[in-house]
Amino acid sequence: MASGDFLAAELAQRYGTVQRARGYFLYTRKGVRLTDMYQEGGRAILGWRGTSFTVFKNVMNRGATGSFDTDCTPRIAKAVCALLGDVRTVFICENRNAALALALTFSKERTSFWKAWSDIDWHAADCVVIVPPFPWASSVHLVAVKSEVHEAFLASGFTSPNNARIAAPLAAGIARALYDMIATIPKRTEKDWFLYDTVLTNYWTRTGPYLYPKVAESTYDDFVRHCLDCTLVVSPDYNVPSIVPFGVDKGVFTKLKNAPFEV
Repeated sequence: MASGDFLAAELAQRYGTVQRARGYFLYTRKGVRLTDMYQEGGRAILGWRGTSFTVFKNVMNRGATGSFDTDCTPRIAKAVCALLGDVRTVFICENRNAALALALTFSKERTSFWKAWSDIDWHAADCVVIVPPFPWASSVHLVAVKSEVHEAFLASGFTSPNNARIAAPLAAGIARALYDMIATIPKRTEKDWFLYDTVLTNYWTRTGPYLYPKVAESTYDDFVRHCLDCTLVVSPDYNVPSIVPFGVDKGVFTKLKNAPFEV
């Protein structure tokens, strides 16, 4: 079973469907509040809702939801360049595999996946694959290619690929979320994440807000279920880090603290 399906099924089995989401919490049909540490694989790292949702709704209310060109999609490239502090040619891809394949076409050795609060020098990467920090159940990925690299490929006869078409509200929401990410990065620091180490580092190695499991991969599914029993939603994929939920009360981890899982 796909990891997302696994998590959704286990969550619904215990608590019913998710009725709403706010901040870093999911509210279920059975009236239980769950703390979201999965955060849609990083798409909800800024939380559920926010200014990007307002922008999304405003554009949707204008009815511009077709496959035609609008002013919204070009905003994504501008936001990506601002995020990386570099001039880039930006492509919109429909899924991770398409994004990775495109990035590797431009540069097999200098392609990186973008992650906030990373020590990586993004200026040194020819291609950067970005998962937009917009909590939408979509597989949209962005590929940011150094303009000089892209121009060199064009000069060699390479045909530039077309962007995947996405509806204007989604494009506008993604662009706004990228700017929100730029504003948020300097505001969140180590002091905001280490507060929870007394519990979390028993099960994860933390790098910034990202949590990499210490639990054996063979028992990881059981650990995901155990965390759900403790009202914590963690990454269902062993290779995708969970994320510290910014600003939550330490009490949300009390159940896990009182019911340890054997690592």
